[in-house]
This record gives sequence, C-alpha cells and structure tokens, in this order.
Amino acid sequence: MNDQLNQPISATPVEPTTLQSLWTAVQYALPHHAISRLVFRLARWQTPFTATVIRWFVRHYGVDLSEAVESDPAAYPSFNAFFTRALKPDVRPMPRDETVWISPCDGRVSQLGPIQSGNLLQAKGRDYTVTCLLGGDPELAQKFEQGQFATIYLAPRDYHRIHMPCAGTLREMIHVPGRLFSVSPVTVQQVPEIFARNERLACVFDTAYGPLALVLVGAINVAAIEAVWAGLVTPPAGNMVTRRHYAGETGMTISLARGQEMGRFNMGSTVVMLLPAGFELSAEWQPQCPIKLGDVLGRP
Repeated sequence: MNDQLNQPISATPVEPTTLQSLWTAVQYALPHHAISRLVFRLARWQTPFTATVIRWFVRHYGVDLSEAVESDPAAYPSFNAFFTRALKPDVRPMPRDETVWISPCDGRVSQLGPIQSGNLLQAKGRDYTVTCLLGGDPELAQKFEQGQFATIYLAPRDYHRIHMPCAGTLREMIHVPGRLFSVSPVTVQQVPEIFARNERLACVFDTAYGPLALVLVGAINVAAIEAVWAGLVTPPAGNMVTRRHYAGETGMTISLARGQEMGRFNMGSTVVMLLPAGFELSAEWQPQCPIKLGDVLGRP
C-alpha cells in the first residue's frame, strides 16, 4: 500500500468568526428534535407557494436542476420531493473498472484516512471512536481496525440520495438516537465527537473484500433518513439503540449492486464510510475536495 495512504489526512481549519462561534454555542440549548419535526411537516406541505420557495432555493444555493429527472420547480408537489429529487441516469456514470469502489454521494470530503487504534479524525485536534459511531458495539468496531474511513459532507445544493460504493449484502442496520447539531464545517470543528453524538443510521454490509459501513448522520433540520429496504427510519420514538439483523437470519437477504441507491436524506447531512483493512483511498482526495457520486474512491 502506498505509504501516503497510511497517514492521516487533515486540512488547515478556517478560524470560526464570532458569529459562527455564537451559533455553535446556541445550538447546545436548541430543541433539536422539535425543530426537525416542524421542518419535517413544513417540507411536506403542498401549497401554491412551493414552486416559489424551490426557485429561491435553486438560485440561492446554485442547484443544478438540469441534472435532475424533473428540471421544472413547479413539477415538485412539495419541497421534500424537490430535495430528494432523482438524477437523470446518465449524469453520474460508473467507472468501467468494476473492481474500484465509488463515492456513494455528491458532496465535499470532510476528512479521510486510516482508522488508528479505533479512532477517526473529525477535525484538527478532534477525534472520536468507531465503537461510539456504531452505537457502542466494540466487537463490530474491531472488524474495521486497520481499515480506512472517509467522511463526506452534503451541502444544501447537493444531490441527497446515497448509493452503494460497491456490491454488498446487508448484515445489520443500527439506529442510534442522539442530538441533531448542525454538521456544517464550522460546527464540526467546534463540537466534540459530533458524528458520535448526533442521531444516525449505520448500515453494515458484507462485501467480497470485507465489511463496509455507511453511517448516515442526522443534523438539525434533517427531518428524516430513509433506507430503500425499510423506508422512513428516523425519527422514531424513544432513545434506545435499535439493531436489526439481516443476511438470512430473519429470512430477508438484501443484496445491492455498486451504484444502486441504498438510502437518502430528507434535508442534508453527512455520510461516514468505514472501509475494510487493505483498502487504498485514491491519493487525489484531500479534505475540502468536492466529490461526486460515481467518482473513484479507491480500491480494496
């Protein structure tokens, strides 16, 4: 393996402004789930003003609707329908080499590198553990020791469906309740262990090269996370970690091909990928680089 790939990769963080630091501090006191439940309802309202709101959003955030199956804002019955829009089938072509793994989504690389002693780099001076990320299961976390990780932040303008980086069979789905801090780059710099504190859905797959985990992290205004095999998964009632096993144990085997949709965010957030031992991340990826669904992430 390339020695460069064995070193943690980090970017020099931008010092937050006073206003940004104040926003982070205010978030600790906010009723995260109440706000997100309200957004859940508002995003699904069907009103005469929906198209106007969508047009404003497209202009403000620079959304490229020419890539969407439906490019007319007036065609979307609700804001959520627009936010979870499908792409035209040819705008994110898959690599011809079927042995490479791809980015599961559009976004921006937040951090990536080796998993070291069970730790993942969140931002300069901040890390968190694989065990906490996966809901407190040290045995499952151990399966990713000597592996790699990649964290991808999805901005409001991005496509918000998540796809498989390689072919895999679902082994386990874990819902971990938690807070809903913003996952904007500035907040990620300031809130300790944010990805292990926020509500999240961890989907663990068996692949031909070892285990793969796709962890869909919730955030404030992220009103729900969906999985294609289970539908709407969050927000459920209660505060207990819930686990559902698949791969034949329940009589249900779910196998997905590379590039096939596995889930989506209803509003934007972050995906943390846990990759098996021996995986080589492509050297071109650095923190803060934009990345697209279908780009070559690396190879096992």
